[in-house]
Amino acid sequence: MTQKLALVTGASRGLGAAMAEGLAAQGYHVLAVARTVGALEELDDRIRSAGGSATLAPMDIGEAAAMQQLAQAIQGRWGGLDVWAHCAVHAAPLSPAPHIDGKDWSKSMLINVEAVRGMIALLEPALRARSGIAVFFDDKRAGEKFFGAYGATKAAQIALARSWQAENRNIAPRVIIADPAPMPTAVRARFFPGEDRDKLGNCHDEAAKIIAAMS
Repeated sequence: MTQKLALVTGASRGLGAAMAEGLAAQGYHVLAVARTVGALEELDDRIRSAGGSATLAPMDIGEAAAMQQLAQAIQGRWGGLDVWAHCAVHAAPLSPAPHIDGKDWSKSMLINVEAVRGMIALLEPALRARSGIAVFFDDKRAGEKFFGAYGATKAAQIALARSWQAENRNIAPRVIIADPAPMPTAVRARFFPGEDRDKLGNCHDEAAKIIAAMS
C-alpha cells in the first residue's frame, strides 16, 4: 500500500476524531482505534463522505495482546506507519489525594502510562520504516488539587514521550508533543461540568494547527 497511513488511538470523539478527520483530508488512510464501535462507525461515515478512507479497529489500548496484534497488522498489511497520533486517555474522577480509588489509580496507570510504554515499543519499528511522526498531547494538570490520578499519570506519559523525543533527536521517528488549547471534549466536561463551552477552542481547529505543524 503506497498511501500514507495514520494511526489514531482514541479516535472515537473529541480531538482524536478531529485528528482522524483532518489526517484523512490530507490524504492519509486512517487506522482509527477506540473502544466505542458506534462512534467509530460515525467517524468512518464522516471521513468517507468527505472523500477519505479509514479502517476501524475497535480495540482497548489497555489490552497488551490486542496492541501486539495491531502492531503486527500494521507491519504485515501496510509495511510501516507514517503518523501515530495518541489521543486516548483515562480520566479518573476528581478526588482528594488520600481518597483516590485504587481501581481508578490502577486504570489510570494502565491506560495513561503502561499502555503507552508498550505501544512505543511496538510501533517504533513501523514508524522508523517510514521516517514517521508520533504525536502526543500534553494536559498540564500535575500538582493541581483533586487531579492526583489524572495529573500524575498524564505527566508520566508526557515525561516518557519527552525521553523518546530526546533519544530520537537525530533519527526517526520524530516525536511531537502538542499543547492544544482547552476544547469542549467529554473529558474536560467531566472535570469542569458547569463551564461555558462556547469559550473553548474548536477541536477541528486545534487538530488543523497540529497537523500543519507536522510538516
